[in-house]
Amino acid sequence: MKICVQGLWHLGLVTSACLASSGFEVVAIDPDPLLINDLNNKKLPIFEPGLDELITSGLDTGNLKFELSSPNALKGSGLLWVTFDTPVDDDDKADVTFVENQVKKVLSDLEGNTVILISSQMPVLSVRKLEAYAAENFPHKKFKFASSPENLRLGKAIGVFKNPDRIVVGVRDQETKEFLEKILLRITDKIEWMTVESAEMTKHAINAFLATSVTFANEIASICEMVHADAKEVERGLKTEARIGPKAYLSPGGPFAGGTLARDIEYLGAIGKMNHVPTPLIASVGLSNDEHKKWAQRKLVQKFQSMRDVKVALWGLTYKAGTDTLRRSLSVELCNWLIEQNAMIKVYDPVVKELPNHWSSVVMSSNASDTLKDAQVLIIGTEWPEFKENVDQILLAAKSDLVIIDANRYLDKSKAPLQFNYISVGIPES
Repeated sequence: MKICVQGLWHLGLVTSACLASSGFEVVAIDPDPLLINDLNNKKLPIFEPGLDELITSGLDTGNLKFELSSPNALKGSGLLWVTFDTPVDDDDKADVTFVENQVKKVLSDLEGNTVILISSQMPVLSVRKLEAYAAENFPHKKFKFASSPENLRLGKAIGVFKNPDRIVVGVRDQETKEFLEKILLRITDKIEWMTVESAEMTKHAINAFLATSVTFANEIASICEMVHADAKEVERGLKTEARIGPKAYLSPGGPFAGGTLARDIEYLGAIGKMNHVPTPLIASVGLSNDEHKKWAQRKLVQKFQSMRDVKVALWGLTYKAGTDTLRRSLSVELCNWLIEQNAMIKVYDPVVKELPNHWSSVVMSSNASDTLKDAQVLIIGTEWPEFKENVDQILLAAKSDLVIIDANRYLDKSKAPLQFNYISVGIPES
């Protein structure tokens, strides 16, 4: 079966590469000619572990082709899988119109009875809007729309796609279910079937729950610091409660960085407001998270009063380990603040090759150890494995009075807490 994957960035590239590796004939389309040219030359615009190899394999076997959006590219596709990464602005508001317009542009080129599966992150009722547009403009084509909200986890995307906890799929009828089931069973038999709106809403609910859990854990941890309790011990007490459970998202640490979680908080708040439904709990999540973003700043000011000329080592700049994106990175936000405070900053990240243009005062080091020469404070930003694996050896280069700011206790099992002034979320203040 030929599957057309529309929209090629993180979600689309992972989806198309994984489908091709499962034996499907995949044509992956995008309106950007430079992107298509790069992809056909095996030059990826993003970093995701294992993706280079998977795309190279797909191109070499012929199972995967990259093409511009065109009638010829869409011809013969039984499924259009929509995978645009929905643009989000700095206020966590998504440009849903962009994705809607991209889908609308190709409807005239699709054959009748094509199933259109929306995985791009869209607000609940977005599929219904597209169905109404298709029914009005292409009634004779009898398109079938479905929803399977993305389950993309940066840095682990391929493993999660190929071995998911489950796949949530919303359909309108049995025929569409049976069609999609034949495809998805090559990935997993753990499929949660539901209505389209329930599938859309499930993604919002998951992200809102996770965001609420993060902010709850961090508020508890902040109080723990004041009353000589250890938030990790409290976490253990929570997770051994039968009504909560061991996999609950309750680890004290850094805030969430916006993006997917913040976007769905915005979605739900807007839907509630539009329908005059009060959502005070959901509305408070973003406020709590924004306050926690200042945790590292507060700790630094407590230790140094003024950050002017304080020598800072910052390990890790990317949004998270396993990706090269700096957008939404809390490390970048903190570094921007340190620059404003006139700190002297050295940074190291294993995949970042260029710093933002306005960071003229920031020094990029070639390794973690180099950042520690004369450093007064070390901040653990992105939690790359190499930091934990080699930390005891790396810290030999540090001064004995080094202050370590490590929100998530990433180095907790090393000698760092014993040798240095070690500060983390939820550790009692001395």
